[in-house]
Order: sequence, then structure tokens, then C-alpha cells
Amino acid sequence: MRVLIAIALGGLAVTAHGATLSPVTLSPVHPGDALRIAGTDATLDPTVRKAAGGEELVAVTFEPAPRPSLLLAPKQGAWSWPVNGTMRWRLQNGMPWPVTLIVDVASGAKHLTATVGLPPGPPMTLSLPLHATSPRAFGMQVGPPMPFAGTAGGKAGGGAALAVIAAPTGVAGLRLVATTVDGAIDAGAVTAVTLSMPSPGAPQTILLGQLDTAPGDGDLRAAYAGIVDRFGQYTRATWPEKVADHASLKARANAAPAAPKSTNLDRFGGRTDLPAMRATGWFHTQKQGDRWWLVSPEGHAFFSLGVNAVNLTDGRTYVQGREFMFADPAAANGRFGGVGDSRSDQGSQRDNGMNHGRWWDVYANNVARSFGDGDVRAAWRKRTIDRLKAWRFNTLGNWSDPAFSVGASDESRIAYTVPILIKGDFNSVSTGFDYWGRMPDPFDPRFAAATQAAVAKATTGVRDDPWLLGYFADNELAWAGQGPQGRWALAIGTLAQGPASPAKQAFLAYLEKTHGDIATFAKAWGVPVTRWDAVATEGFRAPPPDEAHPAIAVDYIAFLKLYAAQYFRTVAETLKKADPHHLFLGGRLAVRTPEVEEASAAYADVTSINTYTDVPEHGFDVAAFRKLDKPVLITEFHFGSPDRGPFGSGLAAVANEEERGKAYARFVDAAASSGVVVGTHWFQYVDQPVTGRILDGENAHIGLVGITDIPFEGFTRAVTETNARIGGGSGGR
Repeated sequence: MRVLIAIALGGLAVTAHGATLSPVTLSPVHPGDALRIAGTDATLDPTVRKAAGGEELVAVTFEPAPRPSLLLAPKQGAWSWPVNGTMRWRLQNGMPWPVTLIVDVASGAKHLTATVGLPPGPPMTLSLPLHATSPRAFGMQVGPPMPFAGTAGGKAGGGAALAVIAAPTGVAGLRLVATTVDGAIDAGAVTAVTLSMPSPGAPQTILLGQLDTAPGDGDLRAAYAGIVDRFGQYTRATWPEKVADHASLKARANAAPAAPKSTNLDRFGGRTDLPAMRATGWFHTQKQGDRWWLVSPEGHAFFSLGVNAVNLTDGRTYVQGREFMFADPAAANGRFGGVGDSRSDQGSQRDNGMNHGRWWDVYANNVARSFGDGDVRAAWRKRTIDRLKAWRFNTLGNWSDPAFSVGASDESRIAYTVPILIKGDFNSVSTGFDYWGRMPDPFDPRFAAATQAAVAKATTGVRDDPWLLGYFADNELAWAGQGPQGRWALAIGTLAQGPASPAKQAFLAYLEKTHGDIATFAKAWGVPVTRWDAVATEGFRAPPPDEAHPAIAVDYIAFLKLYAAQYFRTVAETLKKADPHHLFLGGRLAVRTPEVEEASAAYADVTSINTYTDVPEHGFDVAAFRKLDKPVLITEFHFGSPDRGPFGSGLAAVANEEERGKAYARFVDAAASSGVVVGTHWFQYVDQPVTGRILDGENAHIGLVGITDIPFEGFTRAVTETNARIGGGSGGR
């Protein structure tokens, strides 16, 4: 249904040629004859309604349809709006639940779009920056929650004045700023504004007020201004673990966790209540019946319940360039700071702004506040180990403080892992994803040399330690690209390289051996080449597999197997020569293919997989590993929620804090019952900073403790119950 309604745009000025309208307040409440409104599956009721503060509004109802919309446009010419300015529109949700709105500003064929959630409540001002933006531009992955209450005439951190959004007298100053906007327009020639809704299941009513513009992006800046307090906490919300003063932080951070004495465990955390297995003096793997286990050095079943990133330096966030976000400049620029530069061409940084300069280590600052004088690092490590053991964790996952590997007694020790980070000047291959960088070329002799150096470094001082669970190789390598053809990205990327690439040489050798002459190859792949030199040339555009040429997929699969086998064999053989006792725990696979999983299972003692799903079988093919008959370690998983300060909910979101504990239990229970999963490692120990970590701007509530080092008591209680049931220690199964 399409409805045309004439409405006034008060005080319009038209150019001599009638081409451009001056930027004047648009009022759908008091109609005239200069504005055209077109409804598609949306009906405007021109009856004037008054909000509680006296503000006048009219209602539009969006009907159930794929995308009902209301378009506002000048009857002639275009609106002239400020370049890089802001559109402001008074809106009110007429429903008792939140609704999703899509706002589109057009200048001819160019569009600027944003999706916002409009909550129920009083009228508020939607602010749409007239240029593309995102939280990434401000150095974080997720922006502040909306709406927020503005403070007229207030000051942001560092003394910057907050932008004040005009609202009629007596109207609540709620601001709904679109922090993610895509596209681009010619602001001097705006031809339409469209408000739409994605597929409502029932009629939804929105109340509309005046629409106008303002120069600059002060509203966007206000959305981020003063969002972090002196303890690194979000300023516009409250939650049970939030602290208001130093004394409260100190008392709550130092509160001893409830820790009933563990039973039925050996000194490494192996379960003495289950049938004994081989005791080798080292952690190893063993299958008992139809189930794989890790086995403690003393010969007892060990399900690795670990935590990643247990260290004191994970709370660093950049301050430089965004001082206005911090309400207490003295804290943000105090002694717990330094200088860094995270800029790179990696996928993790390509669109990230405010990513260099001075940083503030919020977490370390709060830990020091909680202890006062003395050896803070040693005190923190003891407090942390006490907590982890009380919560029935038995392993330190990747990225944890190496100092934990040293302990004077069993009470101060816990099984730990060590990363082998292979760096060097060897060739690398792009898959187009490259989130943490390009793929190492394992066919390059320099890769083997770099592996030897990395293994030597990783094994120094730990190769004779029975508390070491094992080693990881690298982290989340880009074994595949994105999209439906991503599986083939490594093969296609290899063929795009020049003839000097060792990986390409290996691929060409396989192709020549498999197909023989170039004509046979050209026909099998459907490519117009007559010489092998043409394939060897840099920039060769390898085709994606298709039904007409099945040999392409066959050859890609074969090469991916060769590539993965070369990588894992090189690392495994090098590691076992340097340290024959400890486990090779694989490559912490995230983006992966069946070929890399198969190679990992063949050469690693355990295949490590990072997956963020509700249960493990939705993250990797459990049945395939049962068929391979090899164990798996889940080396990253988590569940986050938006109700404890940081804006993000991580890669696996749940509704609230209570649901995090339920999700943890569901995931770990499923892992333990799979028969192939031998452990689960939570990512991570501490919440990420509100304004994003310096590595890539991640800012999620995913921790066991907050940025103040105060545990999330409800969550850790649920975690403890699950861990005790799965890992043993208090009558577990």
C-alpha cells in the first residue's frame, strides 16, 4: 500500500530555480504543501498527539510486510544540509517493547543508512551523523549503549563540552545516537529520508516529531564523552560489582573465595575416583573404553578446565586521541601507562582508529589499588591461583603469565601451557582473511629454521617440568578465507604468488605430476593456458571449483592436505626432538578446513580448536574426530552479556549475567560427554576494557572478574559447580 500525504516544511526558502531548499526544521505535525510523504505498507495518522511534556507528535503505523517504510522528500529540489553535520529527529516508540528502525538518508542514488533500536519510553532524539562512522573509528569494537541521558551544559572528560541536543521544554533529554552509519551522500543535496522496519510480525506504531539538522558531529562525540570513570568502569550504568570508592574496591577484590577442600584428586588435579591409567610422570593422552582422556603425570583421568589470558597486563586501552572519553584524566594519564602502536595491515586493525599513542593499564592500576604497597605481582598471582583453584579450574590456558610456571609448593601451582610463536622472514601466503596476518609458508626452508628457534625459546626452562600440560603452535592461523569459497583461499592465494614462492613450487610440482602435460591440466581446469610457465607467473588467477571441472576441487583438497601436513609435521618433529616428554597441543584452530583438522589429528597429540558456539558440536565436526579417533581440546570459548559495563557480549552472546552460568554448564557438559573433547579453556580471565584492548579494540564482558579485579560472584559460583562435577574434586562424576 502506498499513501501520499502533503505536509509543510515551515519557513522554506527556494532558490531562484526552485532547485534547493534551505536547511529549516521539518515539521510533520503541522502540515503544509512543500513536503511529500509516501508510505509503503505504512500509514500516517495526522492527528496531533501530545507527549507528557506537551511535545506534539503524529503517529505512523508500520504494517506486517517485508520492509514497511515511510519516505519524506521535498516536492521539488533537494534539502541543503551541513556537510559532516548531524540529522536530528524526535521519535517515540508507541509500543511497549523495543523496535528496530532503519534510517536511510538519500542524495539521488547515494545513501547513508543506520539501524537503531528504539526502546519504549518517552520521546527521544535520534541523531544520525551525516557521514559514515562506527565504534571502530573510536578504537573499540562495540559502541556505548543507546539511548543515554544528556546533561545540558555538562563537561566531558578532559574538559570538552558535551553537545546539547535541542528538545522542547520539559522533554526528557534522551539521546539515541546512531554510532554505526554506512554509506556516503552529498549533504548539500538531500533528496529523501526513509524510516523503515524489518519484517514486523504485527502492526507497530512510532510517533514522529520535528526533524532538523546541526553542523558538526557533536552528538556523536557526546555519545562517547566521559564514558569511563577513574576505576575504568562504564559511567552510565550500575551493576552489583561496580565500585564507587577505593575502600570498596580493596575490600571486595581481597575477599577470599569460598574454597571447600578438594577430594578425590591427585596433586596435579587428576581424578583418583576413576579407574587409574598409565603413569608416565608427564601429562599424556589415553583412550579408556570409548572415551579419550588427558592423563595426569600420576596416571589419573584429567579433564583440562582452563582459563586463557591470566595475566596482569590485559587491561591496556589507548587514551591518546580520545582523552574526552575518560572522566578522570589524572587516572587515565597516571603512572600505569605507556606508549604503543597497534597499527598494521592485519585484518584486526584495518578499520580500527585511535590505535596508537599513550595507553592506560586499567586492570593493573586497580590491582595495585587493591593491594597498596609491596610486591603487587606476587600478591596478585597468589590471589589469582587461590581463586582459580577455588573455582575448580586446573589449567592455565594460552597467553597466561609465564611466572605462574614457577612455584614453591603444589598449593601454589597449576598445570599450564606454553605457546610456540613462529616468527621470521619466511614466505607467507594471503587468504584474504589474514585477521592476525598471512599464512606462513611451511615449504620455505626458512620456516623450518624459524620453527627451530621458536621451539628452542618455548622449551627453555620448562621441558623437565611435570606441571607443563603441553605446547601450542601459533594461534588462529588463516587456514581459510571468508565466504562460501573460503575453503579454497589458501590454494588460490598460493597460485597467485610468483615462481619464487616455495608453496607455489610445491603446488606446481603436484599439478605437473598429477596431470602430466599442460593440455590435460588446461582441459581439467577449464583454463586457457598452453605452457606451465603461464601458471607459474605471479598473479595467475586460479578459478574456484565448479561442477563442470571437478578436478579443481580435487586438486585444491590435495594441496591443502600437503600444506597442512607440511606445517604440522615440521612443528611436531622439531618439538619432539627438543622435548619428547610433553604434548603437542596443535594450532588453536579457528578459521579452518577439514584438511587442516585431519593434518592436526595426524601430527599433534591433541587438536586444539577455538570455537564460540552454544555447544561444541555446533563449532566443529565431533563425528569426524570420532572417526579419526583423536582427542580435541577446546582452547577458546566464552559467553558474554551486556549488563556488566563493557559494551560487547563477545562472540557468543547471552541475554544477561545469569544466563552466562547456564551457558557455561551446557557447553562444558556437552564437551565432557562427547568422548573426544579432553578439556575446555575459557576466554578470558578478566573483562576487556570499556574502550577496547590495545590489540584490536575488543571490549566485551567475558571475564570471570571485572576490570576492577572483583569476581562476578554469581557466574563464578555456577562455574565452580560445573567444574567440580566435570573435573572432580568434590564428589564429581
